[in-house]
Amino acid sequence: MGVVPFNRVFLGEMEARYVAEALASGHLCGDGPFTQRASTWLERELGAPRVLLTTNCTHALEMCALLLDLGPGDEVIVPSFAFVTTASAFSMRGARLVFADVRPDTFNLDEQALERLCTPRTKAIVALHYGGVACELDAILALAAARGIAVVEDNAHGLFGTYRGKPLGTFGRLATQSFHETKNLTAGEGGALVVNDPALVQRAEIVREKGTNRARFLRGQVDKYTWVEQGSSWLPSELNAALLLGQLERSEAIQAARQRVWRTYADELAAWAASVGAQLPLVPAHCGHPAHVFALLLPDLAERTAFLQHLRERAVQAVFHYQPLHLSEVGRAAGGLPGQCPVTEDVADRLVRLPLHAGLSEAELARVLEAVTSYRCGAVLTPARAPAPGPAAPAAGGAASAPAPRAQSAG
Repeated sequence: MGVVPFNRVFLGEMEARYVAEALASGHLCGDGPFTQRASTWLERELGAPRVLLTTNCTHALEMCALLLDLGPGDEVIVPSFAFVTTASAFSMRGARLVFADVRPDTFNLDEQALERLCTPRTKAIVALHYGGVACELDAILALAAARGIAVVEDNAHGLFGTYRGKPLGTFGRLATQSFHETKNLTAGEGGALVVNDPALVQRAEIVREKGTNRARFLRGQVDKYTWVEQGSSWLPSELNAALLLGQLERSEAIQAARQRVWRTYADELAAWAASVGAQLPLVPAHCGHPAHVFALLLPDLAERTAFLQHLRERAVQAVFHYQPLHLSEVGRAAGGLPGQCPVTEDVADRLVRLPLHAGLSEAELARVLEAVTSYRCGAVLTPARAPAPGPAAPAAGGAASAPAPRAQSAG
């Protein structure tokens, strides 16, 4: 009996055929036909003015920092519960990071904390949609608009997620996507920049093409290209784009398989979670999620450690997730202090992600469920530690619904 892996890349014949076609064409560098087809597919799906494929999501975030002209003296608000490059892409340009705490229910940027974090120097807010569940964008966008602050959506988890019926990645001035092998759809390594502000489209092309106007040259708009501003080489190869296009064109089947796994976890683990004091994912009713993450919150760090060991002994690979950025070496050097983001610190100690991928078989899914439900916590919950209510009956799209107000704090 092998290990049930946390992630398994789900590839099909179409991806192999497209990669073979790219190899046979002799055009392996970027901006060939597969790059164009994948970009057009994403633009159509999102309804965005322009989508530019990038070598990864990190580079798309770095492009955001360049396009927003961020530098020393500027401040950028980022969630502390996030991937490293959600913050480093902006600090690399010299911007000062301002770490924000997250909500205890969705683990997204706490929109109620933003007002006190903003100063006249705040130039951008980075909204990471954790697990593809939307941040409370109405409040974030209203505050940003009132203060002239740019919103960047880190949508690495959220392709096919929605907020009030509109696709994630289409709300901020700029948004980024990830196509790493751990994401719902993969290019092996890859990402995309979604340019929702038409005024930034031409500059985005320049920044991605090493700071040159080569894209205009290839379209015949200029007779030669030259260096016109700062940029870097952030264009993926045709091989990555070919693989991605195959995934995009099979996305309906991939997403259906992931939703099946997510809904099964939500249905089958509800009673167990209530019995041991664990918190299941919560998806507000006005959000549609893409089944990217199924995260549990255990009562405390000791229980999380014991739970992970319990799963390992049963050959199930589960993992925890982000560690607080404000308590990292770089975060502390930027002014981060213990207790600054208490929800982030608590969630980071208690969160566990279960295996979730389109290739998870029925037998593997049954093994995960047996392994999880055979665990019994020893902790006794107090009212202050009681978790938010588990999900109700699945809403449309397989999301567990919850009312718009916050759930009870998990920490």
